[in-house]
Amino acid sequence: MIFVTVGSVDPFDRLIRAMDEWAGSRGRSDVFAQIGRSRYQPRHMEAVQFLSPSGFRKRIREARLIVAHAGTGSIIAAMEAGTPIIIMPKCAHLGEHRNDHQVATAKRFGQKQGIIVANDETDLIVKLEQEEAHSAPTVIPQEACADLISAVRNFILKTGRTESMEGPSLRSLRTRE
Repeated sequence: MIFVTVGSVDPFDRLIRAMDEWAGSRGRSDVFAQIGRSRYQPRHMEAVQFLSPSGFRKRIREARLIVAHAGTGSIIAAMEAGTPIIIMPKCAHLGEHRNDHQVATAKRFGQKQGIIVANDETDLIVKLEQEEAHSAPTVIPQEACADLISAVRNFILKTGRTESMEGPSLRSLRTRE
């Protein structure tokens, strides 16, 4: 199963539309999406608006690939589960609300830790097709998760922008020591 998540309160229609069109054009029935506040209603993939935290973790564990908007919580959850992830950060110049910590995380850990970063919808489909062509899914090293959590925690402390963080994984980052 491919798990698509844009589970934020800010709409991210471009990612949901791109994945829905890809699933439809490939006749895929194994794509499940958490669409958050997206205004786009998928026709070719099963979708819910929001999952419970336990439902989210379950989908992450069951997925063989995750596609997300670069939310740090999704990245951390994917790394903890050892599930490969393709991220497509939101674009501020297109009017999408974007948290800088997402882009910083994507850039810093992209190639180093096996996180695949797509620049736009076309690049997303190319990278999705490349990942699908691999016979065995990428396994993200366990130590990468600890590195990422440490880097995100330091980023949050440095920038003092914790009010923009969302999700249970990120809330726990602020309290772990």
